Amino acid sequence: MEHHTLTVSRTAHYYTLGKPGAHIRQLWLACHGYAQMAAEFLEQLRPIDDGSRLIVAPEGLNYFYKKGFDGPIGANWMTRYEREAAIADNGAYLEALLYRHTAALSPQVRIVLFGFSQGVATLCRWITRYHPPFHDLILWAGLPPEDLSYREHLDYLAERNLYWYFSPDDPFLSPERREQVRRIEARDGLSFRPITFQGAHDIPAAALQEAAENLLDRSV
Repeated sequence: MEHHTLTVSRTAHYYTLGKPGAHIRQLWLACHGYAQMAAEFLEQLRPIDDGSRLIVAPEGLNYFYKKGFDGPIGANWMTRYEREAAIADNGAYLEALLYRHTAALSPQVRIVLFGFSQGVATLCRWITRYHPPFHDLILWAGLPPEDLSYREHLDYLAERNLYWYFSPDDPFLSPERREQVRRIEARDGLSFRPITFQGAHDIPAAALQEAAENLLDRSV
């Protein structure tokens, strides 16, 4: 038996809040977590939809029934099966999506990459592969992949703001798991700004609004 691959076109889905135009000061590209759908995820970001932002939420290319063979459907970015192909596909997808929307905005727009849970790893793999333009990277309730070599990309990352938001009460991010960020920083010379919030494995509206307003204050 021989294994083969064939690259084909497929339809990707994404959702937006806000309308493109000269009034947009921030473009957010926001990647959802495991088993979420982009539309439901985008509802969690609605508190920062104040007219100054265009928020784009791509949906993972893989779908499954969350319980059995019917019922609610979830999306994900990748599993361990054929992971390298999934990483490459996700990167090309996000690259195309970003450039589709920056083309309709001012060159001075502030680009914010926001990843929640599994979306954190997806963003990290994309930016280290493609080096897309951005100003702020917000990793929320997730961990940057330890198998990436960030040291190779320090010049690219040096002028960008790297934030890591987490809740001490997150059941998926134990103190032992959170040490992964410290190991990456020590190993590769990277520096994330850690910010805690009250909650669990979620995106509390107040914490999200504070994060967004801080970026808006510093927008070009």
